[in-house]
Amino acid sequence: MFRYFVRRVLQGVLTFFGATFIVYALMFANQDDPLQALAGERPLPENVRQALTERYHLDDPFILQYGHYMRGLLTGDFGISLTNRPISEMMAQAWPVTIRLAVFAIIISALVAVTAGIVSGIRRGGIFDTTTLVITLILLSLPIVVLAPLAQLLFGVQLKWFPATAGAEPGFYQLMLPAMVLSCLVIATQIRVTRASVAENLRSDYVRTARAKGLANRRVIGVHVLRNSLIPVVTLIGVDLGNLMAGAIVTEGVFNIPGVGFNLFRGIRTEDGPLVVGFVSVLVIVFLVVNLVVDLLYAVLDPRIRYE
Repeated sequence: MFRYFVRRVLQGVLTFFGATFIVYALMFANQDDPLQALAGERPLPENVRQALTERYHLDDPFILQYGHYMRGLLTGDFGISLTNRPISEMMAQAWPVTIRLAVFAIIISALVAVTAGIVSGIRRGGIFDTTTLVITLILLSLPIVVLAPLAQLLFGVQLKWFPATAGAEPGFYQLMLPAMVLSCLVIATQIRVTRASVAENLRSDYVRTARAKGLANRRVIGVHVLRNSLIPVVTLIGVDLGNLMAGAIVTEGVFNIPGVGFNLFRGIRTEDGPLVVGFVSVLVIVFLVVNLVVDLLYAVLDPRIRYE
């Protein structure tokens, strides 16, 4: 297990440097004048241009620019955005909001998906199973760019069940509708995976053996079937974190949530390279840590799994 952990950490380090290099190159290498994007069509004063050029080392070759940035990043200095705001300050304001939104979405999707998937797998071919499959098809066919404004119009503007926008400091109630919309990105896939896993395990030899020994059906399902069925579901939840973060860019923009996705969207739109690279670097670390934790959870859920 320890050797596997060390190997995964080393792979994560390589992935981190590779991802940040690609994003940095996309934001800086192909821009003729990255500073002009800040001023738009207005001419940028020469003294301001000179100061920004020295701050971001734009006179240096690209590889040296990346080296300067990584040296600051590894020491905890995320730099200053082109709007002259410290990126670490923007992260401190944005990350708590996005974390709350993502946690709400994961909880909603996990509760609904696992419950519906277990019932569908146990009662395969029934009315509930058929209805669930139809709903998942509808959810899979609706992209987040359609679902988010549609939910905002229906539940926020017309029915007024939830606030149409979250505001500067959103609470639980303000984030409920965006979290439900965001959970729809992954809930359909999780339901299908849970259903297929439960149905497959119900046909396994160990289930027939347990029933032949006279164990109650509730114990067979609760102790034997669910534990093995949750392994692919846990894997999927870890992978779905990336989909949730990608969907948060649209969701936070539609509901005016000042989170990570909102800042990333604004940074991409204004070509604010330091802002985009800083936020993406932290996102890469989050993805790597979550995937490592999910992999290590395999051994907890299934003793047959051992890492060398």
